[in-house]
Parts: sequence; structure tokens; C-alpha cells
Amino acid sequence: MKFAKLALIATVVAAAPVAANAQDVGTTIFSQEETPTEVGTVVSNDGATVLVDTGKHQAPLPANFFAQREGNWTINATKGQIDGMMDAQVAEANAKRDAALVEGAMVVSADGLPAGTVYTIDSEDTVIVQNDMGIVTLTRESFAVSPEGALMALYTGAQLGANTVEVPEGAEILTPAQARAKEAEMAATEEAAGATGVSM
Repeated sequence: MKFAKLALIATVVAAAPVAANAQDVGTTIFSQEETPTEVGTVVSNDGATVLVDTGKHQAPLPANFFAQREGNWTINATKGQIDGMMDAQVAEANAKRDAALVEGAMVVSADGLPAGTVYTIDSEDTVIVQNDMGIVTLTRESFAVSPEGALMALYTGAQLGANTVEVPEGAEILTPAQARAKEAEMAATEEAAGATGVSM
């Protein structure tokens, strides 16, 4: 997760006896068990945080948690432990997002600009955000809660602006699923009215 905290990782991953300075991108990381197992592959390294792809998550891990042993870069945690901690962080982040993602909620862009308000959310997790320029259609997965606690779309203001659609005055705003549901409801109503007319 983009905003995953490292605190939970630190509770399980012990500092290695020899600090790592620069694991290269593509380097395979192993556990420090008696029989080492593969943990994942280095995706990026800025000198302070090493992003390791476990195959399930991209986990941000402090660089000083790694050590070189017998020619391999290792960490004092297994793939299962790291995936488990990341699962917990993702679940926590999603719960916060879902609590914040409600109709009428203010939305900011990934670069902190006002992006509008949540107009509607349908049963298929399609979200319409409305602003002064029109509407932009996103998915539930396109949102997160920022470190400041704001409901945030995972796109910049420029990206959201480029995908904003102007709404004609008086037009009804519906997601595709809501439009289909309304059409089905109208068809059922017309069918019922026709059946009533025949019986009479």
C-alpha cells in the first residue's frame, strides 16, 4: 500500500547484524531461517526503504533490517510473516477508506487539491465525484484515506480534471449500474401497467 505504515513490520522484523546499504533492484531476498526461504525481490531502494515484492504485496522495509549472509541478502522474517502484516495493514486501510467513502464526503486529489464531493456510490463500487466542472467516475479502489485523514482519490488534480465530464443542466446523474436498474424498473412498471390494462 502506498501509505502503509512501517510500525507493524518493525514489530516482527528484527534488525540484522550487518546493515544493508544498497540492495540492487532485482535482488532476491531470503529469510534468516536455518533453511532460508525466498521472501521476495527488491523493486526499489532509496537507501532508507527497500520495497520488496513478495508476489502478493510490495512491502516497504527499512534498509537496516537486511544483512548479507553467505552471499545472499536476508531479513529476519519469512514471506508469510511479511504478507500477514501487509494483509493486516491493507485491511485496516480499506476499513478506513470505506468508513470515509460516503455520499457527500469531500474528496482531495493525490496532490492535495480539492476534487469535489462524492455524489453517489452504486452496488458495483462505482463512485461518481461531482465538482464545479462536472463529474468524474472512479472505483472504490481508486480511493484511500490520506495521512491527514482526508478522503483522497489516488489521482492528481490534473488527471481528475482530464477525466471530468461536463453534465448538461437538468441531466440525471447515474452510474451505468444505476441506469440499468432504473431502466429495468421502468420496464417492469410498464409491463405491470400493460397487464393491468388487459385485465380490465
